Amino acid sequence: MSATWEPDAPGVLLLPSGRLVRGRGLRRPLPSGPAPHFGLYLLSRPPATTDWESRWLRWPDFRLPSDRAEARAALRQVWERAGTERVEVACGGGQGRTGTALACLAVLDGVAPDEAVGYVRAHYARRAVETPWQRRYVARFG
Repeated sequence: MSATWEPDAPGVLLLPSGRLVRGRGLRRPLPSGPAPHFGLYLLSRPPATTDWESRWLRWPDFRLPSDRAEARAALRQVWERAGTERVEVACGGGQGRTGTALACLAVLDGVAPDEAVGYVRAHYARRAVETPWQRRYVARFG
């Protein structure tokens, strides 16, 4: 059994380094296939408990993370763990907050900050990163 996702699995973003991260919306059913080893959940309130290790990052819908330093640390943790484990990033709908976080992971992976939103829209979801301030957050993440 693979320790990471399959590159063609639904919602899985392939980063330039080869790391794989699954993005998803928590309002949808859990995708079929193996469970993640670790999940980062971007919500206003603590998420439901999971059968895998998880971390909650307070991040209101259509906004930015409440604590930028904690967000950077959480995203670094996801990026590092994605090298050897199945990790997922999720918010309610799987587009705005999740897309923003995935774009920040792309920056950590070497994508230029001004190209990261386009990268995630091309390789994850065309509507990822929903607001101007989310796009600005990614551009300044580097």
